Amino acid sequence: MKWTRIPLGPIQTNAYILEDDSGSALIVDPGAEAEKLISLIKEKNVKPLAILLTHAHFDHIGALDLVREEWNLPVYLHEEEKDWLQNPSLNGSARLLGQGITAKQADVLIEKDQKVKIGSFQFDIFHTPGHSPGSVSYYFQDEGIVLSGDALFKQGIGRTDLTGGSYDTLLKSIHEQLLTLPEPTIVLSGHGPETDIQTEMDENPFLNGFSL
Repeated sequence: MKWTRIPLGPIQTNAYILEDDSGSALIVDPGAEAEKLISLIKEKNVKPLAILLTHAHFDHIGALDLVREEWNLPVYLHEEEKDWLQNPSLNGSARLLGQGITAKQADVLIEKDQKVKIGSFQFDIFHTPGHSPGSVSYYFQDEGIVLSGDALFKQGIGRTDLTGGSYDTLLKSIHEQLLTLPEPTIVLSGHGPETDIQTEMDENPFLNGFSL
């Protein structure tokens, strides 16, 4: 499986295109600049199968409807944030932008940690709340990558001062759901460059000294 990171919008939120050997693809967090993202997907000549949302903050959903409508794609989102796509107060756009960003409701609501298969893509979904109540991470074991959204960054963690955020909950999620993955696992975050589990265990200043 190949992956491509595309920073989009004023906050440079990372969208990802995941491609398998057959030319199928998954799209993760289409946050902004829909035309740019759609053009890139078409240039790659892949067939998107679904959109995976790590959570429903405005900077991760700004291009959602245009991208989903281009290929009539199902959208996956945790049930804790099922109302956020249509509510600017919940998704943060009212507070942080002063204007409302909305999208249509998700098609598939994630209710629990589970294994999922879409086409040839097989992955685990882990509930990793703290940055937001419905944050999830997508773990592709065979490829050794995890898409952590805004839970875990290179040398950082997600902010917890937005609706439903909790610092203690976020640290618990990271330690129980992410740092338990194999140390070479590559972490693809919602902002910034990739890292790996071992590096963050050893060097992330927010994680050192935390105990459950």
